[in-house]
Amino acid sequence: MSRPRLPQTPAWWFDGSPPPAWTRVVAPLYGAAVAVRRAAYARGLLRPRHPGVPVVVVGNLVAGGSGKTPLVLAVVAHLQAAGWTPGMASRGYGRAEPATPRWVEPGMSAALCGDEPLLIARATGAPVRVDRDRAAAAAALAAAGCDIVVCDDGLQHYRLARDVEIEVLDIRRRYGNGLLLPAGPLREPLERAADCTLRVMNLGVTAATDEASCAGEWPMRLRVESAQPLLGGRPLPLAAFAGQRVHAVAGIGEPERFFTTLRDAGIAVVPHAFPDHHAYAAEDFAFASPLPVLMTEKDAVKCMAFAQPGWHSVPVRACLPEGFWQALAARLPARGA
Repeated sequence: MSRPRLPQTPAWWFDGSPPPAWTRVVAPLYGAAVAVRRAAYARGLLRPRHPGVPVVVVGNLVAGGSGKTPLVLAVVAHLQAAGWTPGMASRGYGRAEPATPRWVEPGMSAALCGDEPLLIARATGAPVRVDRDRAAAAAALAAAGCDIVVCDDGLQHYRLARDVEIEVLDIRRRYGNGLLLPAGPLREPLERAADCTLRVMNLGVTAATDEASCAGEWPMRLRVESAQPLLGGRPLPLAAFAGQRVHAVAGIGEPERFFTTLRDAGIAVVPHAFPDHHAYAAEDFAFASPLPVLMTEKDAVKCMAFAQPGWHSVPVRACLPEGFWQALAARLPARGA
């Protein structure tokens, strides 16, 4: 089932202003469709498929950016360190041929597989499969030798049976106005959150954020320490740009989060916000002033073909308490069982 999409995050989702009348008409219809679909799976009218290996789904109830990609990267890396052979299943949103399942190769164009799958393949070396049918992607990963599957953004893809669900929330936005799309940011009713195995609260990079404000969620902090030249070479500490003006490029769910991170590092930001999953072209970088360019990793994988000197990606690393990893391990079978 498709869900309504809007070109940008509407202000009324999070700023307390009343939603437009048309959204209040559409939201109950959307909610009814969600309820019917969930009931069909609950009553066995539709049956989920399980690949025969453990499945960990990372997703959110709130549309827009929440910090899901850094968590997926951290989960895959942790499983690898623990001796698992994880594979990642994704829809590959924004790719040119969405009906064609693909294995993601690190040298592939993001236009063929999507930006997030390409980033994960490059960063982790794990097998990545993109398919509109995530259950089919998970089955392909299991057949290829993966002993656990991590599903990126699949909380609402009930066709794929799962063993663990991890919900990700942004501490500043939380559930917004608590309304369903398009009147609010919720993909499913708020009570759906109680069904998730683990809930992670993205605290961002600000050290002052209080972990005590996480009520029943595991705190996740993001670390941003370096800038990697797109043309290769040694990374620079982010502090090397402090006091400088830079062009900051972000085509993610919440670009302002990236700009704020750079400002907090003492960098003078000239912001350039693009739509989430934007397909970049060289013309997008025809800026008036020849300043250094800093961009997110998700943007960088789409700009390699026309990268210029002075362009850098800024990696983000998710840090979670040891208790989170213990809680995840406790919900997985013994490796090889």
